[in-house]
Amino acid sequence: MASAYYSNTVHINFASVLAMENPGIVSVLNALMASGLEGFLVCPAVIYESELVDFFNNGSLRDDLVVSTVNGVQVDISEQLFAETFELPVDGLADLSDMPKDKIFDARSIVSLSGEPVSLSGRKGQMKIEYRLLFDIMAKAISVKAGSFNALTVEKFSLLTAVVCGIRMNWASILFNILKKMVSAGSKQAKGFAGQISLLLESIPNLELGESMEFPVRVDAQLANLWCVCFIYSYI
Repeated sequence: MASAYYSNTVHINFASVLAMENPGIVSVLNALMASGLEGFLVCPAVIYESELVDFFNNGSLRDDLVVSTVNGVQVDISEQLFAETFELPVDGLADLSDMPKDKIFDARSIVSLSGEPVSLSGRKGQMKIEYRLLFDIMAKAISVKAGSFNALTVEKFSLLTAVVCGIRMNWASILFNILKKMVSAGSKQAKGFAGQISLLLESIPNLELGESMEFPVRVDAQLANLWCVCFIYSYI
């Protein structure tokens, strides 16, 4: 089912967030914009369900391209096309394992609710609420890893550190590598990037797309006073 490819997806309404009278939330969104991820995160919250199924069912890698067949038309996606479509930075760290350890330590203290550095084997509840929101964005929209979205991991926290500490990242390479894992046989990478892939498909010559749909809305009850004006969640 196509819904498996966009459950837990986060779509950010930057204009609504930046208009909020909450300095912490606004600061986090400004940091996201400064990171160079805005173009990737604010793509239209629209998907082509049947085409998305085609894309993943037929997807594979060839000569460092993500290739597939959608509605009988060959689709080739290069890192350059990916970077240009979402105006992603192409300079900086391209491997999260190279994240400076001192920056990770700094971020553990910056985001902490208690003042003590958060444990990377703990839960996101250790963090101030604005950083819980940022963690959800990085875990769901960027990392797209299956499993608990409440558990901190070194990889997800490294993504958060990049934004919190203003680390220069080659987001084009990082995100394209995640997309490659999504179509690699045997990969455990969860499927995602539904809105972004749909936008890429719109740019493919001679590809006729079917009916589109908007992500359905779901509000996180625990954070309803903040989430309801900030994010659109898709759900099954």
